[in-house]
Amino acid sequence: MALLVFLALILAMTGHSAANWCICRSDVSDSALQKTLDYACGAGADCTPILQNGACYQPNTVKAHCSYAVNSYFQRKNQGQGTCDFSGTSMVTTTDPSTANGCIYPPNPRYTTISISF
Repeated sequence: MALLVFLALILAMTGHSAANWCICRSDVSDSALQKTLDYACGAGADCTPILQNGACYQPNTVKAHCSYAVNSYFQRKNQGQGTCDFSGTSMVTTTDPSTANGCIYPPNPRYTTISISF
């Protein structure tokens, strides 16, 4: 038990957090973000939520859709080193980018969402 407490303390002191997200940078052109969005969606990201009528379609901006796509890619790649770079168009954050309209950005590789239809 003491070892577990010690390890938890060490992790807390080193600043590691299980909640990391990848988002697109706001200082990058829409054309560069569109290329990043297209790459992420084509390389394994789950882009279904940013399709029209999807939970993350709004706001309908390149930056918002890009951020959702790169985060999905980043999480599916287990937050591996370099999986949130996309030639400098994105960055890792510890601030949850999820929105009040119900768009939830997965915070870690083990997070899953369930869709229920009635």
